[in-house]
Parts: sequence; structure tokens; C-alpha cells
Amino acid sequence: MEVQLTSDQRAFARRAVEAGRLQSEEDAVKEALALWEERERRRVEFLATLSEARVSLARGEGRVITKESMRELAAEVRERGRARLIAELADSR
Repeated sequence: MEVQLTSDQRAFARRAVEAGRLQSEEDAVKEALALWEERERRRVEFLATLSEARVSLARGEGRVITKESMRELAAEVRERGRARLIAELADSR
């Protein structure tokens, strides 16, 4: 495959090579593709998670978020944290 870079892209890759960050301009293209692959993998994972969340909400498993529900959730988290801390202290004795 032959890739035609713009003059700015070539200069950018050349500066990375000159600075010792990359061995060649080809390495710059390979790194760019690797980053693109990673971004696409994360995007697919996010879309799958979003789909799962929508299905969960459709089953009625969601939680309505209000100021009051956030206070309740914070209280639940604090209580679970306290309970875990108490259990850990009891185990250490």
C-alpha cells in the first residue's frame, strides 16, 4: 500500500524522526494506525456498553437521577464504606 502524506504530515513525521522519537516516517504511520485502532476499539466497547445500558433501562433496571436520589446513593455508599471499615477493623484484632 502506498500512502501519500500532506507536506505538513511529512514534516511532522520527519521532526519526530529527527528528535529520535521514531526510527522512520513509516513508523509514524504505523503508530498513527495503532492509535486509530485503539480509538476504534474503545468506541466499539463504548457503543456495546451503551447498548447494554439501554436494554437494562428498557427492563426497568435503571435509576431515576434526582438531587434526592443522589443524596440517597451517597448515603448508601457512605454506609457500605463504614460497614466495610468496621469489618476490616474487627478482622485485624
